[in-house]
Amino acid sequence: MAEATYSLIRFQEPGDTKARAGMLVDGRVVPLNEEINSIIEHWDTTECQLDAIAASAAERTGLAATDVELLAPVEPVQVLQTGANYRKHVIDLAAAHRGQGEDEEEVRAKTAAMMDQRAGQGTPYFFIGLPTAIASATDDLTLPAYSNSHDWELELAAVIGRTAFRVTPEEALEYVFGYTMVNDITTREYVFRKDMPAIGSDWYRAKNAPGFLPTGPLLVPAKFFGDPQDVQVTLKLNGQAMQDESTQDMIFGVAKLVSEASQIMPLRPGDLVLTGSPAGNGQHWGRLLQDGDVMEGTITGLGTQLIRCRDEVQTEGSQP
Repeated sequence: MAEATYSLIRFQEPGDTKARAGMLVDGRVVPLNEEINSIIEHWDTTECQLDAIAASAAERTGLAATDVELLAPVEPVQVLQTGANYRKHVIDLAAAHRGQGEDEEEVRAKTAAMMDQRAGQGTPYFFIGLPTAIASATDDLTLPAYSNSHDWELELAAVIGRTAFRVTPEEALEYVFGYTMVNDITTREYVFRKDMPAIGSDWYRAKNAPGFLPTGPLLVPAKFFGDPQDVQVTLKLNGQAMQDESTQDMIFGVAKLVSEASQIMPLRPGDLVLTGSPAGNGQHWGRLLQDGDVMEGTITGLGTQLIRCRDEVQTEGSQP
């Protein structure tokens, strides 16, 4: 008999303010008694229990997925984000920002060679995000009034399953519980500090406004997800595909990212490691997020995000 597949979610029932963990199997929600991080941390025992629940799901009284409010499926303590990790994305950026008089094809060729060298000899670029920026896969995104340069970056995210500290790339995937989807929203004009150019980037201001990490809707255990280096990342803006790239284009794969992140700090159960965004963000297209925009994000096997954008009502003192 084939093993029943399922995803993990967090949800609220109508009229209830308590968040619960649940299993989504065959379109039905089976409530679970443990918190999501406890399920992840104790997977050596909870896996068999959840497998059994999934196998008997048809005999259980569940809830229709359409009758509950899906929340972000994870509650990480730490969020690690990865910059410039898709080859085509970096090449496009280099071409777009080439100096006056530089030939575009030469810039592309030179950057491609640099990315190939970096993949073989370099290390990933990480920065830290705040869990307070996490929102659900259907929450409206409020575009802060202090800027008109908010952008999308749909990404595959690895969810850590057990404490990982200085693990090797060869063993790193053993520490990954599963995968979810995150749209890493960015305020472009705040990425670099114009008043402090020697310091460089300011990821705190650029990426941590409320709702800037729409996450989920699903947390898929690794054993059901397959190869993380062979899934499609697609973001549509108002129905038009803007990002549509395979994770095969990553410079550093998930195993390398988890390993490198663990060299500095221990990764804990439930933590997120974002893997970078493929080519096709708003800066590339010259078209950033606006009031009324709808972003539809999909990654193979991870469900669909549907995020509506709305302008913040400007109030005195809204400048960060």
